[in-house]
Amino acid sequence: MSASTSAMAAATAVTLCFLLLLNNAGSGAAIRHGGDGGTRNVGSDLTESIRRNLIDNGLGRTPPMGWNSWNHFQCKIDEKLIRETADAMVSSGLAAVGYQYINLDDCWGELNRDSKGYLVPKASTFPSGIKALADYVHTKGLKLGIYSDAGTQTCSKTMPGSLGHEEEDAKTFASWGVDYLKYDNCENTGTSPKERYPVMSAALLNSGRPIFFSLCEWGQEDPATWAPKIGNSWRTTGDIQDNWMSMTSRADQNDRWASYAGPGGWNDPDMLEVGNGGMTTEEYRAHFSIWALAKAPLLIGCDIRSMDNQTYEILSNKEVIAVNQDALGVQGKNVKKVGDLEVWAGPLSGKRVAVVLWNRGAATATVTANWSDIGLSPSTVVRARDLWARTTTNGIKGELSGNVASHACKMYVLTPQ
Repeated sequence: MSASTSAMAAATAVTLCFLLLLNNAGSGAAIRHGGDGGTRNVGSDLTESIRRNLIDNGLGRTPPMGWNSWNHFQCKIDEKLIRETADAMVSSGLAAVGYQYINLDDCWGELNRDSKGYLVPKASTFPSGIKALADYVHTKGLKLGIYSDAGTQTCSKTMPGSLGHEEEDAKTFASWGVDYLKYDNCENTGTSPKERYPVMSAALLNSGRPIFFSLCEWGQEDPATWAPKIGNSWRTTGDIQDNWMSMTSRADQNDRWASYAGPGGWNDPDMLEVGNGGMTTEEYRAHFSIWALAKAPLLIGCDIRSMDNQTYEILSNKEVIAVNQDALGVQGKNVKKVGDLEVWAGPLSGKRVAVVLWNRGAATATVTANWSDIGLSPSTVVRARDLWARTTTNGIKGELSGNVASHACKMYVLTPQ
C-alpha cells in the first residue's frame, strides 16, 4: 500500500469511527440544551466528548461576526475585492466593534480539480491563491472564510463540491489558513444531510486547524435538532432576499428553534441584507435588531467599501451588537403577538432582559411588553436603555410601551434597579 493510500485509509477510519460514535450516541445533544438532571448514559457521554473535541476550542462561543460576498456580489468576486473588503473592515471601524470574518462564498474555484484531486483557486480571479489571500487577511487582524458544498458541485455549478473529498478538502483549507467553512447543500445526490454533513465535520476535526463549521442545508431536515453535535452554526431557512417579506419570514422560521442555540452552536436565518438597497432604513434597523436578539450570525452582506452613513450606523451600533454577543448566549424569541404588533425578548447576563417592540403593520401603533411577557416579576423596577435612541429611563414598572412606526422597531435593554 502506498503512503498516500495508507493516509487515505487512516483518514477514512477516523471518519467512520466518528460516524459510528455519533450513531451510537443517541440523544446526547439534549445534554447541551438542558435536561432533567438524571443519570447520564454512555452514549450521551460519547456525544458530549465528541462535541468537546469538535467545537470547545474557542470557536463560536458567541455568534460569528463578519462579512460574506454572496448577497451583494454573487459570483463576481476576485482577490482584489476581498483585499479591499478586509481593508475597509479595518478602516471603517467595523473590525473594532467585533466583525472579524471575511468570507468567500461560491465561485472562487476552477470548474475541475487538479490531477491529484485537489481544489484549485480560479486563476483568472484569484491568481495569488487562497493562502496568500488568507495571509493578507490575517495581517489585518481578521480571519478568512471559504465556501464549499456537500454535493458533487456547488450551487453555481462553476466548481466542484466536496462530497467524497471531505478529508483532502478539509486539509487543503487548513493548509491555506482558512478559519471558517460555509458548507452548502446543492447537487447532493439525494442523500440525507444527516449522512453527508458529519463527514465534513470529522474531516475538519482531523485537519489540524480550528475551522468554524457553518452548515447550510437550508433547514430542510430541522438541523437544529441534530447539527449541534457536529457544527458551530446551521441554517434554519432558505436563502434570504433583500426585501421585507423575505426578511420577516426568515425571522419567523428561525424563531421556532430558539431553544436549540447556545454557546458553540447557533441558529442561522441567513446573512444580513442591511445596506443592499431593497428595504427602508427602518426595515433594515428591525432586521439588524431581530438578528442581534436572536443570536444569529452577524454576517454583513453589502459592499462595505461604499456603504452610506445610515448603513454604517446600523451595523456599528455597539449596544445592539453587545446583545448579540452577550456571554449568556440565550436566543431571544417572539414572546407576544397581537395582530401585526410583536414583542421579542430574551435574557441577558446580569439578570438583564433585551426587548424589541416590533410593528410589522402598515400604520404607526403602540406596542406594549408586560413584565409577564418577558419573564420579569410584577414588582420589578427597571432602568430601560433605548439602544437606537441612546437614551435611558429609570423607574419603569410593570410594562414597557413604545409608539412604533410602520415596519420599525424599538430595542431596549432592561436592568433591574
